[in-house]
Amino acid sequence: MTVVCLESLTFGLGRSVRAADALGERLVLLTRDPSYYTYELARLPADALDIVQIDTFDAERVADLLHHTPGLRGLISSTDTWTLVGAELTARLGLPGLEPDVLRLTRDKAAVRNRLHEAGLTRGRAVEALGPGTDLRELLPKEVGMPAVLKDTAGTGSQNVWLVRDEPELEAALDEATRRNLKGRLFAEPYFSGPVYSAETLTWAGRTRLLGVSSRLMSPEPHFREEITAYPVAFPEARRATLERWLGEVLGAIGYTDRFAHVEFVLTTGGPEVVEINPRIGGALVGEGMCRALGVNVYEAVIETALGRRPSLMDADLPGGPAVAFVLGYPAAPGVFTGVAGLDRLADMPGSPAWYPVRSAGDAVEHLADSRGYAGIVYAEGETAELATHHAVAAANAVRVLTEPFPLPGAADREASGG
Repeated sequence: MTVVCLESLTFGLGRSVRAADALGERLVLLTRDPSYYTYELARLPADALDIVQIDTFDAERVADLLHHTPGLRGLISSTDTWTLVGAELTARLGLPGLEPDVLRLTRDKAAVRNRLHEAGLTRGRAVEALGPGTDLRELLPKEVGMPAVLKDTAGTGSQNVWLVRDEPELEAALDEATRRNLKGRLFAEPYFSGPVYSAETLTWAGRTRLLGVSSRLMSPEPHFREEITAYPVAFPEARRATLERWLGEVLGAIGYTDRFAHVEFVLTTGGPEVVEINPRIGGALVGEGMCRALGVNVYEAVIETALGRRPSLMDADLPGGPAVAFVLGYPAAPGVFTGVAGLDRLADMPGSPAWYPVRSAGDAVEHLADSRGYAGIVYAEGETAELATHHAVAAANAVRVLTEPFPLPGAADREASGG
């Protein structure tokens, strides 16, 4: 029997293969570019899964391929980029899955904000310039106030997000947004001050289990670059129980009845405020960290939900393991990625630190203000999330991501003609 992955997160493919094997399923990866998964595939036997190279944005071609896939029982779409394609295909083929309208809602941050506001689960509404005669220059100060956030309704990885604290910043952000290729629409919402976290949840038949909370240490304002994550944050039990109830209400308000969710929220003086809801397991090394810290392969639950089966993780007693933390490795300057210095020092540092590569030598690193700029991840463990963070930061401080300046325009031509 077969379960198909429509692309995958950068890390977690190996865990998914082992989970499918444990459940008696064969995993098939559909991908535009298998090299994106070089790190994971290099650590798997050659015959561990089937890989089909196809334009995964072409829903018609993918649907035709799936129609001819023997024993197809489930489809996994675990990335923001392919969420809506996956929803369409799941519905078209009659496979287990959430209602496509629910997944479409999660990919519209403005609609989610307003749905939660209607349910009394957030203090702020989303504001958009809809129709003639409306302008965010006028709407934002009056209806949202400052500080506020301007962002893309369908953005990912902290891209196309602007903090607006005064009129000059509003003008600059609106001007910059006109030059960006937004995946959705531009909207404004309140800026909630406080530490940022991500709740890692699993929901089935409308009941939500909180599997833990990840810390999200960000760059200084005005950017929202993700830098350090640790899991699980040691909330007091009473506060943890309150968070679990609140998360169940939040997911229920948008009709999210099944599967993993990665819910980013700010812990403000007035209580938690949602930043966004991602209909998937956490990215980067969140999934790997959950497996180690909980002592189970959480990707078995990913496979089970794709099969339409109640995941055993909903009721399991978790054996536990080390707390984990990781630091995203950004270069000091944009340019051509050439490698990483200092990796030889990790073996002598506490917390069993390791480097997880994301980029290959020769890749261009153009953007350092958001998560497009990191070249890899320094991972470490500890008895608590706090100690794991200390280990990961110390290890990351010994590592340098190296870049060379981009070639000057025409430099290659001049060299060729001179030779």
